[in-house]
Amino acid sequence: MNPTPHIKTEGTSKFQIGEIINNTVQYDFEKIKTYLNIKGHILFGKNFKLYKEDEPLLFKLCCYFIQDHYSCAQMGIDTNKGILLSGPIGCGKTSLMKLLPHLAPHKTNYEMVPTRNIVFNFNASGFEVLEKYNDNKNYCFDDLGVEPTGCHYTTECNVLGEILLSRYDLFTRHPQLDWGSHKTNFRIKTHITTNLNAHELEKRYGNRVRSRLREMMNVISFDKNSKDKRK
Repeated sequence: MNPTPHIKTEGTSKFQIGEIINNTVQYDFEKIKTYLNIKGHILFGKNFKLYKEDEPLLFKLCCYFIQDHYSCAQMGIDTNKGILLSGPIGCGKTSLMKLLPHLAPHKTNYEMVPTRNIVFNFNASGFEVLEKYNDNKNYCFDDLGVEPTGCHYTTECNVLGEILLSRYDLFTRHPQLDWGSHKTNFRIKTHITTNLNAHELEKRYGNRVRSRLREMMNVISFDKNSKDKRK
């Protein structure tokens, strides 16, 4: 276990994003922003930056990723659920979901998978691709809603809809102790980024999927007028 989770090392530089008090890390949001800007430059290039208008949303996400249970509860965020991050094209959803796990990788981690790639794999390999995501790993399905309808030979399939229903079944399993150990299996988490609003998600995937998304994820949204930061 990392004895200094509040100190982030990038090359020869160290960034302190909080301090340890009574064996608990007390994080500092201003220091977190400084570190995230540096890490963003490393991951995405010199044009990356955090925007002032996004700070309320960024604060919510940071509290979730460092698993600040008290602050999250105050904001109506359930740390046992995943994140559904929605917003207009180019507002920074994917970048944030790639960046923020670096804050506390021992607490929140997942594999980031573009939804288009999942469907392309289904078209080539068939239904075995659905089983790949029916496991105990955490995933972030990136750009939900841009993927085409799956079609393996002549069989069409709403690939992500089926996967999300399976992920819900995994999520609703109660945490249990491993047989013969004291280690607890916590809830399997699924995260999503999407340009679609709630009505569009229901139209694309059906009411059954939409209602399960509400149960297994915290919905956090950029302002609908957020600018395209890629321009």
